[in-house]
Amino acid sequence: MAKIKLTKGELKRQRDALAQFERYLPTLQLKKQQLQLEILQQDSLLEEKNQALLKKNQAIGIWIGLLTDEKVDIKTFLLPARIITHPKNIAGIDIPVFDTVEFNDADYDFFLTPLWVDAAITSFRQSITLKKEISTIERGIVVLRHELRITSQRVNLFEKVKIPEAQENIRLIKIYIGDQMANAVGRSKIAKRKIEELVLAGGAA
Repeated sequence: MAKIKLTKGELKRQRDALAQFERYLPTLQLKKQQLQLEILQQDSLLEEKNQALLKKNQAIGIWIGLLTDEKVDIKTFLLPARIITHPKNIAGIDIPVFDTVEFNDADYDFFLTPLWVDAAITSFRQSITLKKEISTIERGIVVLRHELRITSQRVNLFEKVKIPEAQENIRLIKIYIGDQMANAVGRSKIAKRKIEELVLAGGAA
């Protein structure tokens, strides 16, 4: 603990600091709770989307063999043209929220292309969309966990260091000032008694 000045001015400064810490701490605690809750919700959503992707990939397994057909190349129809997200504010920070994936129009000859192509493109695009959504959720969770770590450190700093330190400084300064006041009163009484003794001695003479 840094050495403090044992003065009334320092006492006021420490009291002001304590009031500020105690006013700010509940805000930090609330932010920590909001972040923890959002992380739980995002973890649950991530698990849900991972399960959906697993089922989707199992379902599109029937198309994998058809992708080797040299007459039909659908890979160019599966490249995302744009991934659309929007920000969501959680306790003062923004995380990305997935909206959709836009693909370029699948432009091919309907008469010369096998009938399975439409269904295959739709299935693969659904799988790709889920992968992009999962990636977006994971990025958001990284941001949330980073902010939670910083907020938790600040909560601990206020709870375990700043507030106890200010309280102890206030206690020490009050003790010192109290002792000084008591000593001053004692010296005043001694001086008064000596004056009275001198007055009495002079009167007796």
